[in-house]
Amino acid sequence: MKKNLLFIFSLLYLSPLLSPVYAKKVLMVVTNHEKLGTTGKKTGYFFSELTHPYFKFKEANIEVDFASPLGGIAPMDPKSLKLDDPYNKRFYKNKNLMNKLQNTLSLKEVNPKDYEAIIFTGGHGTMWDFPASKDLKKVTEHIYNEGGVVAAVCHGPAALVNLKRKDGAFLISGVNVTAFSNTEEDLVELTDQMPFLLESELKRKGALFSKAEPWKEKVVVDKRIVTGQNPASASKLGEEVIKLIQKK
Repeated sequence: MKKNLLFIFSLLYLSPLLSPVYAKKVLMVVTNHEKLGTTGKKTGYFFSELTHPYFKFKEANIEVDFASPLGGIAPMDPKSLKLDDPYNKRFYKNKNLMNKLQNTLSLKEVNPKDYEAIIFTGGHGTMWDFPASKDLKKVTEHIYNEGGVVAAVCHGPAALVNLKRKDGAFLISGVNVTAFSNTEEDLVELTDQMPFLLESELKRKGALFSKAEPWKEKVVVDKRIVTGQNPASASKLGEEVIKLIQKK
């Protein structure tokens, strides 16, 4: 009898230690859009805005999936392929990782319950397909409403402009955010090519917008929403997302 009681007690004591450990996972979303307005040039996602957060997540033992509004091929902005950046070089030389960006998950097939956070990579292409995607809206609102983190860098906050909270208000209404500024858009001479100006639209939807000097790092964290202003902000954005995930 004593042996049986000892055996049962051992099972009860050890069972939490023997339970499977579920890895935390995040979803990084990139654009499918590659036409830069009427310029005849190509655009897409901005490489370092993907690679820098990606490796921050991997260093923190957080799994990463890649998705896009339509799935399949995600075009890279050719101007962003800078291999003097060590994170870019490391990612680019990994054929498996690069292949995943040619075969991204469609947001329609994503189960939002699988993810602690959703991160929107920037690049001018996002200005066309992120705001219009119903699947993006559905997945992101679910993740946020279930206590997850929503993050976006540079032009990635284009994904946030039409999102709603449970009470019907815009997700960013009254929330401190940043993004690629109107000043920076002027400096790259693409203001007239954009379907809308991101800073102006975020303000119009009620966001409390702030910005640093052009090209300087700036990341804003407000509750479970993390935004970064430009490529220089990508690494810190990843770090802030990790902090929020680890608090859960």
